[in-house]
Amino acid sequence: MKQPELGRKISELRKAKGLTQEELVEKCNISVRTIQRIETGEVTPRSYTVKTILTALDYDLEQMTEKEPGILEAKSGTLRNLMLIDIDLNKPSEFINRQLRIAWIFGIVYFILGFLEGAVEFTRVSGDELLFGGTAYVVIKVLVLIAYIFFQRGFIMIGGLFRNYLLKIISIVLIGINVLIIGYDIASIFYDAFEREIVLVGASISYGAIGIIFGLSLTRLEKSLGTFAKLAGILEIIAACCFLSVVLFLVGFVVLVPAELFEIILIFKAIEIIKAKEENPDLA
Repeated sequence: MKQPELGRKISELRKAKGLTQEELVEKCNISVRTIQRIETGEVTPRSYTVKTILTALDYDLEQMTEKEPGILEAKSGTLRNLMLIDIDLNKPSEFINRQLRIAWIFGIVYFILGFLEGAVEFTRVSGDELLFGGTAYVVIKVLVLIAYIFFQRGFIMIGGLFRNYLLKIISIVLIGINVLIIGYDIASIFYDAFEREIVLVGASISYGAIGIIFGLSLTRLEKSLGTFAKLAGILEIIAACCFLSVVLFLVGFVVLVPAELFEIILIFKAIEIIKAKEENPDLA
């Protein structure tokens, strides 16, 4: 544990024991000035000094180190909260509805941007040129990625709300794949990257394999969210099969258009169901 948290912890433990700083000094043979500077966070003591003080306070050093998250753990926790992975579903429904509304809005944005992204990608693949230039290409790709992430956050939350953990996991995987693919697309206009055609084939197969699982997970929402869930799932599976074949990937993009519309409707329906349960708890 680092300062000033360490100093506050030692001060709390000392006061909980009913000890003054002078009385603590008598138990651990460390000067009052050192205790004062440690508690105020002025100095970071050596591990031996910390162990001596905690022993005098009958506190196990391992308890303190176990409770302290490392940098990677802290960053991981922040990311998991941002992506709504570990969200507390007992939070007020207004919080949940707000997150789903954000997903719904970004779903519409993603749907609209998809046509623009499709145009720039078609131009690049067919004519090996950028429709609006490099800067515009990067901006479009970044906006698409942001919109997609917030859109899929809605399905991560829906997966948790309706105990559809397959949907929750596969939505996270889809976000990860999109980050990698779009990151490669952006990097490839600045550097001589690996053969792009091979990467695109790999991406098509990956989207196909994962899309089938995503579609199946959506169909499992039929009882909770109605027929639109089944329709969205079936269309996702059809599109995924097209991507998996590679040669029919353009057909897959066409099929995704109504699939994404149904998915936007699903998020909206989830909001309505939560509101209805709030107004009439007997529906829960």
